[in-house]
Amino acid sequence: MSASGFTGHLPGERAYRRLIAGLFFAGVATFAQLYSPQAVLPLIAAEFDVPPATAALTVSATTLGLAATVIPWSAAADRVGRVPAMTVGIIAATVFGLVAPFSPDIGILLALRLLEGVGLGAVPAIALAYLSEEVDASHTAAAAGSYIAGTTIGGLAGRIIAGPVGDFAGWEVGVLAVAIVCGTSAVAFLLLVPKARGFVALRHRPDRGPSLRHRLAVNLRSRRQLALYAQGFLLMGGFVALYNYLGFALAEPPYSMPHWAVSLLFLAYLAGTVASPVAGSLASRFGRFPVLLLSSLVMAAGAGLTLVPAVVVILAGLLVFTAGFFAAHAVASGWAPVAAARDARAQASSLYYLGYYGGSSLFGWALGLVFASVGWDGVALAVLALIAAALLLAVLWLRPARASQR
Repeated sequence: MSASGFTGHLPGERAYRRLIAGLFFAGVATFAQLYSPQAVLPLIAAEFDVPPATAALTVSATTLGLAATVIPWSAAADRVGRVPAMTVGIIAATVFGLVAPFSPDIGILLALRLLEGVGLGAVPAIALAYLSEEVDASHTAAAAGSYIAGTTIGGLAGRIIAGPVGDFAGWEVGVLAVAIVCGTSAVAFLLLVPKARGFVALRHRPDRGPSLRHRLAVNLRSRRQLALYAQGFLLMGGFVALYNYLGFALAEPPYSMPHWAVSLLFLAYLAGTVASPVAGSLASRFGRFPVLLLSSLVMAAGAGLTLVPAVVVILAGLLVFTAGFFAAHAVASGWAPVAAARDARAQASSLYYLGYYGGSSLFGWALGLVFASVGWDGVALAVLALIAAALLLAVLWLRPARASQR
């Protein structure tokens, strides 16, 4: 339910700029700490004397906590408002993020990372629903692309800070440095993000509207929504697995790259920073469906290049793969709330991120077993299989019947 007469902010307006900037810092605060351990997984494995798949649980535990709470966060946002719910989540996650590096053993570290994920769930659960309600409808795809670009900066910052700092001062210092950056970004979000005008919280409505169960069911009965959730589940699963284990592969013979050099692999995230807003703009012009298909094919091409046993080709493949993934994610994540009924938009976005982080948790861990058994080629082929499954579902269930469905 929107405020009377409000149709959304337009590019060029001060509130629009504040909204995009505020969500940018929310993305930094969320995604920097979410994936910061990924840059120091070999160091964590050595510190606690655990195998790669167990070390990768420091990422999977957080994404699991996030996935488990996106729906409760969406319900909270419906009741108290979008911005207040995101504020509580970001503050809670920042507190746990500052404590986690002081964990004395792997068990406590995983528990704190799980709780961190619970707090982090607020932003992905709510941000795109908030954006779709506050931005003029003709500009939502482009705005979503800009938001996803901001999340790539957060993801890159977390890794590129934690990796080199961790290499010289220990993984704990690297992860702590990221948590401090996230705390600063959380303050910037609180100062910048404008008050919602396109949504009225349930506690302020005389009519509470449909129940949470109904809002979830409406989305889960839609093949279009299910196909979008599958995009997040499959593509994100492949993306996280590739980044989790490529560093291990390159640190081993015949490449034997030093850890500081491996950590620089995450500079490939800049390809996603560029690709996300471009994909959003292309989706506004040509429709979401063709841009999603093309982005997924680009992602598959990049994954295929990592099978070539030459560092230069592998790095080129990583750039292509990253650009394709973030372009696909920008389209699919922005599509889910727009395609949903107005009262079910927060739940549509939350269900997308439930699949997205569920895939991250499952495949980010499970493909570690593949890596331990058959090596890097097995991981790359498994990632290609996930992309193929996502493409099949997109072709079957997302092809637009009319121009209005794009």
